[in-house]
Amino acid sequence: QKKNPFSNDNRLASKPLHTHRGDPTYGRPLEGSRTEQRGKDAHSHVEKEVEELCSIIKSTGQVGEDGHVSVTFGQLFETYVTISNKVVGILLRARKHGLVHFEGEMLWQGKDDGVIITLL
Repeated sequence: QKKNPFSNDNRLASKPLHTHRGDPTYGRPLEGSRTEQRGKDAHSHVEKEVEELCSIIKSTGQVGEDGHVSVTFGQLFETYVTISNKVVGILLRARKHGLVHFEGEMLWQGKDDGVIITLL
């Protein structure tokens, strides 16, 4: 882009050609760029989906002896798939943030319908 004669973006001229892994800007879009804004918007959208998933688990699940709400993957899948087809990805994100717990690396429709998902 620095050598692109059709680019009017002067911010590129101030950015070094190569960043290194130790550099805090490595793998990040330019601050204030549209790419950075799209990333922030996407992050916000995923956070809202995670919150919605947690509320659905809370409303459809059963409170266990430990006080946590649990639901089977099959039941959650049937309920949530009408809202979003990304139920497994959102579950993985929620687990990454410590909001839910379930056994296994990945959940598959049909095969893992009996896996218990616990809202933490």
